[in-house]
Amino acid sequence: MLIPPSVLTIQGLPIHLLADYAQWLRERVEQGQGTQVVTLNAEMVMQAAQNPSLKAVIQQAELVVPDGVGVTWYLKLRRRGTYHAPGIDLVSQVLAHLQGKAVFFLGGAPEVGERAAQYWRQRNPNLVMAGVRHGYFSPAEEAEIVAQLQRQQPRLILVALGVPRQEIWIQKHRHICPQSVWVGVGGSLDIWAGVKVRAPLWMRRLYLEWAFRLYQEPWRWRRMLALPQFAGRVLLPALWGGGE
Repeated sequence: MLIPPSVLTIQGLPIHLLADYAQWLRERVEQGQGTQVVTLNAEMVMQAAQNPSLKAVIQQAELVVPDGVGVTWYLKLRRRGTYHAPGIDLVSQVLAHLQGKAVFFLGGAPEVGERAAQYWRQRNPNLVMAGVRHGYFSPAEEAEIVAQLQRQQPRLILVALGVPRQEIWIQKHRHICPQSVWVGVGGSLDIWAGVKVRAPLWMRRLYLEWAFRLYQEPWRWRRMLALPQFAGRVLLPALWGGGE
């Protein structure tokens, strides 16, 4: 019997607090308990403030994990301890131990999904790959993807379509696989496929992964403007003893 996570709110959005996110999620996969996982960061919090559809999806998700450093700092300021669960690490811990349950990769550029799938086949020979489809699909191809998912009923479905598209897509289609765990994984497929390089471990330990991504992709600077906005709207009030 899974223990329900405790919940803290941030700008009207839930953050679920667990001692071991990966173990909780593995049990959901094993038991066939339908779940949508949202990996919450500061940028997504600010997007949700302007996007009612995204906000509703996050509020309804069964598991919202503190992915980004901004959310982690918020929890520390609220004196809830250190909770940090980067989505790529969380999903990797599930995939590494998955046996007898099928996984489906959806998203990324053509061939990226296949390369990511090969990466995981080498690390977990017992992994059952139900299918791989890239994220540049037409409406007709989308109907084929939905039919394939409905037919195969993979237990773990990883969707890499970018925020907020992947979260909204999952919420719209999760009913076709009611026993599946659905996770929006963003750029994780690119990392597994070797298309992009993740920040060194020392930077991750110092919560500087966002800076490494900006160094790699300077065009992201506009998106990074969400960080000072988040600091002013969320972190400073929490520092002064306010907030939710």
